[in-house]
Amino acid sequence: MRLGPAFDSVLTAARAGEEWAWTEIYRELAGPVRGYLAGRGSPSPEDEAADTFLHVAKGIGGFTGDESDFRSWVFSIAHRRMVDAHRRAGRRPEAPADEDALAALVREAAPSAEREALLRSQAETVDALLAGLNGRQREILLLRIVAGLSVKETAAVVGASESSVKVTQHRALAALRRAADRENLDPV
Repeated sequence: MRLGPAFDSVLTAARAGEEWAWTEIYRELAGPVRGYLAGRGSPSPEDEAADTFLHVAKGIGGFTGDESDFRSWVFSIAHRRMVDAHRRAGRRPEAPADEDALAALVREAAPSAEREALLRSQAETVDALLAGLNGRQREILLLRIVAGLSVKETAAVVGASESSVKVTQHRALAALRRAADRENLDPV
């Protein structure tokens, strides 16, 4: 789901501090942001998601662009919050996110049929399949499928060309198909 034609009015209202607008922005993006963070192995996806939205609130006055640019901007902030959390966790090791919580966040963030097709097997199987991907492949699939970003938006978040995103996604899906075939699962 996207805000579509209402985006400009929601953005203007959010800049003015209207609670309903912030509710719409949060409702639209919180689940995908948490799912992305959890899928990337964030030490505390809920905390980083909250931190992401605090940074969005602080920076929204300086944001320029359309809804696609806004989504890319929010996920870029989420990515930076996750990197910071990993750095902090490296200095002060914490327990990783609970696997059941990770699976619940991914399921919550993936309500569409396309997303559910990728995640329809049990959470442990999905985790095992995704763990077989390299970090870049996993990140791109999470942004494209869990977060629902377009190729252009994903390219902006990861700092790559659109062609690179397409190739990496294609290779990641092919790797998932091969892994599913080896495990005798339904292909993705």
